Amino acid sequence: MFFTDYRFLETIFTQIFLASFMMPESILNSIYQLPEDSKNLLLNGISEVQHAKGVILLKADKVEQDIYFIKKGIVRAFATNDDTDITFWFGTEGETVLSMKSYVENAKGYENIELLEDCILYKLNARYLQQLFLEDIHIANWGRKFAEQELVKTEERLISRQFRNAKERYMDLLAGNPDLLQRVQLGHIASYLGITQVSLSRIRSEIR
Repeated sequence: MFFTDYRFLETIFTQIFLASFMMPESILNSIYQLPEDSKNLLLNGISEVQHAKGVILLKADKVEQDIYFIKKGIVRAFATNDDTDITFWFGTEGETVLSMKSYVENAKGYENIELLEDCILYKLNARYLQQLFLEDIHIANWGRKFAEQELVKTEERLISRQFRNAKERYMDLLAGNPDLLQRVQLGHIASYLGITQVSLSRIRSEIR
């Protein structure tokens, strides 16, 4: 019991630490190091916003004009099939929230993004960013690196879903997000894994 409580406290302190250092500068630099003048141009277009748990931040079948970076909180991406929500991604502190189809093609996206906690986010208008790409080569390089990183993340999720079983994917999920069980409903995790909650409970029992 002491060990479990210790891990829980460690998770809480980790979240406090991450939130305190998830400033927009550090998030931008984690993607690509920018010269100071270029970074300030980009920062000028970023504002901090807060939204409550349950808000649908991005909506399917809509051209989204904004990109978000998570300062504090957790979100999920889901699509609807035959009135059933299918979760395919969780985003936590420091991660980017966007409709890639809207960002790249200025077209309607296919995903919904739901806030699973009260969230503090950094908001950046995509049109403002696209204009900076034309004006500043360093920001254009930042944007290229940003798109490359998002593509790699998408590829990793696709490969994981195709070639790893539910138990392996569950363990990968917890390895990358050790506090996920304290922050996300089991139903969402089961949906992400493509299994029922009963099967998820069986997997959790096997690895305890």
